Amino acid sequence: MGSMATLYMVATPIGNLEDITLRAIRILSEVDTVACEDTRHTLKLLNHLEIRKPLVACYAYDEEKGSARILRLLDQGKDVAYCSDAGTPGISDPGVMAAVRARETGHEVVPIPGASALTALASAAGLFFKSVTFDGFPSPKPGRRRSRVAELMVRAEAFAMYESPHRIVKLLADIAGIDPDRQVSVGRELTKIHEEFVTGSAAEVLAELSSRGEIKGEIAVLVSGAKKA
Repeated sequence: MGSMATLYMVATPIGNLEDITLRAIRILSEVDTVACEDTRHTLKLLNHLEIRKPLVACYAYDEEKGSARILRLLDQGKDVAYCSDAGTPGISDPGVMAAVRARETGHEVVPIPGASALTALASAAGLFFKSVTFDGFPSPKPGRRRSRVAELMVRAEAFAMYESPHRIVKLLADIAGIDPDRQVSVGRELTKIHEEFVTGSAAEVLAELSSRGEIKGEIAVLVSGAKKA
């Protein structure tokens, strides 16, 4: 085994390329290899930054294989930067397994924080909360999605989810069906040209988005917690 190396978990922009941090640019310039959820996405970013590095794929559907590739590089004494397609690795994105394997074998794992749809939405939504449950993407199966929403809706803490544009109206209908007055904020295309926030009661937000034809873009949803009786 070579000398101990470092795995950097690098947050990348979720839309606006200016949201890369100065530290992330430096780390991506200095490491030996960049590991990516999908090399095509990360290559666009690296080309924009004029950084050329060997790339290693670490696909979400086979994290075990990708993590093994990263570990081999670390064991050779090579520092690796890991980037998911957008945002912060491990937040509804792959990367956790690579961090576990690296730490288990004595390598240092260093976070390089930056863009995240969850924190971007929370900062601008205007919903008050002390604690929040982040639940990632709900199940595409209607029954499972409804039962999970029902579980989250009875809690005092706020909750956040990511959802596809094709299913956002269904998710909002589930929320409004339980409590039409609950405060909800939907962030669409965060940090991008068509960024939009739709905030109000669940019934109001559902009515607004239902009235549109096709909805496009990445979507994050923040729902305020249940009021104590």
